[in-house]
Amino acid sequence: MIHLRPTRRTVLTGAAALAGAATATGFAVPARARGLAPTPTMRGGSNNYRPGAPIVERIGGGGFWMTGTVRRAGDGAPIQGARIQIWAHTTEGHERDPASHGATLTDAAGAFRLEMPQIVPAFGQPHGHLAYDADIGGGGFRTVFLRPVMASAGDTRLAADFVLEPA
Repeated sequence: MIHLRPTRRTVLTGAAALAGAATATGFAVPARARGLAPTPTMRGGSNNYRPGAPIVERIGGGGFWMTGTVRRAGDGAPIQGARIQIWAHTTEGHERDPASHGATLTDAAGAFRLEMPQIVPAFGQPHGHLAYDADIGGGGFRTVFLRPVMASAGDTRLAADFVLEPA
């Protein structure tokens, strides 16, 4: 019986040959990014939504900032001019009050920001509501409602990002 003791060179050469054969036959495929997945609508996000809320410079007296970005699913390209509606339970009104609603448009980088009164807890959670409505926002993307919860009721800003899927 013959016992072969492989050398380092033999092992490396064999591994390289196996990798080359696997690639040539399509057995091994290089890793590829799947792209940016679309943002799913959050449960409770559409509560008290008001279609056609006006585009505003600020909601109420301000002091709290809602910010975020809007990008296209897949390639992550920024979406300019997307209409984002924002509403919340604040120090100045309830989330069902028309004065607690407003909309803004994204800039060339797909970013938005809107100042509003301080968000206060509703049902035990400080949270905001944001919506991209395909019927009003244009652009051929699906509607998405978000309901992000703040880490603390004392926070003075909340960020939410949208990744929109073509309709």
